[in-house]
Amino acid sequence: MRSMMRGTTMAVGFLLFLGPSLVPVAGAGTAMAQSMAPDNNLRAEVINKALNKSKFKDVQVSVSNGVVKLTGTVDVFDTKEDADKRVHRVKGVTGVDNEIQVAGPSVPDGELQSKLVKAIQYDRVGYGTTPFNAIAVNVQGGVVTLSGHAYGPVDADSAVAVAANTKGVKDVVNEIQVDPLSPMDDRIRIAVFRSVYGFPSLNKYAIDPGKPIRISVQNGNVTLYGLVDSQADKDAAGIRANAVPGVFHVTNNLQVANGSNEK
Repeated sequence: MRSMMRGTTMAVGFLLFLGPSLVPVAGAGTAMAQSMAPDNNLRAEVINKALNKSKFKDVQVSVSNGVVKLTGTVDVFDTKEDADKRVHRVKGVTGVDNEIQVAGPSVPDGELQSKLVKAIQYDRVGYGTTPFNAIAVNVQGGVVTLSGHAYGPVDADSAVAVAANTKGVKDVVNEIQVDPLSPMDDRIRIAVFRSVYGFPSLNKYAIDPGKPIRISVQNGNVTLYGLVDSQADKDAAGIRANAVPGVFHVTNNLQVANGSNEK
């Protein structure tokens, strides 16, 4: 009987020694769940409110400490940008890591550039600002760079939107300069337009509204862009622009079709 009690005492002592390491810490799982709750709730907000449109159906969302990571695919670059903007507006989001891939069709750079040049040329036809937009397009590896001059921020944003919504475009770099909207420059723009297009040998360029002589004005300095039929037309446009009162300087960047481009 005494030996049995000794064995029992040793066993109890052994269990007591191991006991603390075997007993789970009370509330550990609850604490972890509570720490994850804000991120889980934020993820639900992003999915159900910011990205609840069909165009985001292939976008995945994860959240860590308030930073939202977006992955998956979309059809056009504009949808990727829209997702970013929408998520940023969700209360509680501290940052957005946008790793969405534009998975639309692959289009050769030359083909894509020609398509965008034409689309942007005609983008603002009917708004009266077309002759005052000289926006250049360059495409490399599906990345579109827009440069040149725009009449105003609306015209610049519109050109960016055209590119961003074109399938095959993987990214858009906006380097467009918005010309000053001062009363003096506005007066000069209209005067140069009338002087150039009112000249008999040049009014033919108004027939196609998407391809006119483009007129950019910055603080009284005029730059002419576009494509004309002859050196005589290029020279005439430069002379007509120079004749407008208030013009400080004219840079004639008109290109001559199938000919030289002397300044």
